[in-house]
Amino acid sequence: MTQEEALDIMMMGKNVFLTGPAGSGKTFVLNQYIKYLKKHKINMAITASTGIAATNMNGKTIHSWAHIGIKNDMTEAEINRIFARTDYRMQMMSARVLIIDEISMLHHYRLDLVDKILRRIHDNDLPFGGIQVILCGDLFQLPPITPYGQEIIYINESSVWKDMDIHICYLTEQFRQEDDSLISILNEIRLNEISTKSMELLSSRFNKSTDQKNITKLYTHNADVDSINKTELSKLPGKIHKFTMFTKGDQFLAKNLSDNCLAPAELELKVGATVMFVQNNYKQGYVNGTIGTVHKFDSETTFPIIKLKNGKNILAAPGSWRIEEGESVLAEITQVPLRLAWAITVHKSQGMTLDNAEIDLSKSFSSGMGYVALSRIKSLDTLNLIGLNNNALKVNDKIIEFDKSFRDQSKKNLDLLRAHGHFELRKLKKQFISDNI
Repeated sequence: MTQEEALDIMMMGKNVFLTGPAGSGKTFVLNQYIKYLKKHKINMAITASTGIAATNMNGKTIHSWAHIGIKNDMTEAEINRIFARTDYRMQMMSARVLIIDEISMLHHYRLDLVDKILRRIHDNDLPFGGIQVILCGDLFQLPPITPYGQEIIYINESSVWKDMDIHICYLTEQFRQEDDSLISILNEIRLNEISTKSMELLSSRFNKSTDQKNITKLYTHNADVDSINKTELSKLPGKIHKFTMFTKGDQFLAKNLSDNCLAPAELELKVGATVMFVQNNYKQGYVNGTIGTVHKFDSETTFPIIKLKNGKNILAAPGSWRIEEGESVLAEITQVPLRLAWAITVHKSQGMTLDNAEIDLSKSFSSGMGYVALSRIKSLDTLNLIGLNNNALKVNDKIIEFDKSFRDQSKKNLDLLRAHGHFELRKLKKQFISDNI
């Protein structure tokens, strides 16, 4: 299916799962649909499964928007408390379209929980309370975080999936990759059939130097990333400035917040350090994932002033993360919203396009890691591969079957779309607009 055909199906008001290989333009299509909805003044909720993905769409995490936080399920009493909050209720009632990006990393039970909440909010027993839902992502990319040894359950195995009359829109064009050899490797990974030729091509990129000034280092484990960032920090001259996370409220919940927060409990910085913002602050001009360099430290507050790539300087004042229940704050942590960023994990790179990358897959432990890392680059010429293990290029066998089904369903949906005449399609689009403004 082309991007235009997928947009036509969305504009008809259908529930959609927009999928396809990395670099096929899924996020571009979402942005086009968002522009269309704004043009016609249709209220929407723009969300994603991760903070970085959400900020790329100028949205929120689905956890934040639906007020589910880190909960796996909620009692009727807890859902009623959300309903009782007028601001929460009106926020969710006003959305006529719910968009969730990077769906591969969302647990199936959380999609079911969002469905349960929206049915209560809208007092409507249709899936998601009757509003349009657009899910976007690629199951070949990183899966939901699951305890070691536990079977991964994907989003299409959720209870609501079979009831929501979802239309699969499978994009097939490639826009990110400029290298036929790289495209071939990525397609073989998707089939779990890596050829000898592809392995030889990857082997030819071992320890190949690229442009070191613009290189991003990707590693599978936080420990390796932390080690690299610590080493790079030590190379810089000058004084270390330390910032300690402050916690209050329930200590168990506060620890849970701290463990899931991208800002470290102890943040050490120097002038010249490469850093990444880990929180949204649109007013100040940064989002979760914004990269910059420590320019200096404010003489009055001692907080770091970050120079962005566009030349703008921003004071990185402390931000807070909370767990709330009704009007009460159960736990809260406060820290300067930064982390060192000479190196990042594969998980945090999902959705990025990198000019040059140094990638270590020698400790890959989850399906999709190699696919995500290798699909960040445009060409094999920009890759310095420094490690690869037997798990790196594997994908979950379930996804192979799911993908075949998605392709088949997408073809059927395309046939149905083409069966509509021009005037009938136009009428359906107009009807969706009139029903939702």
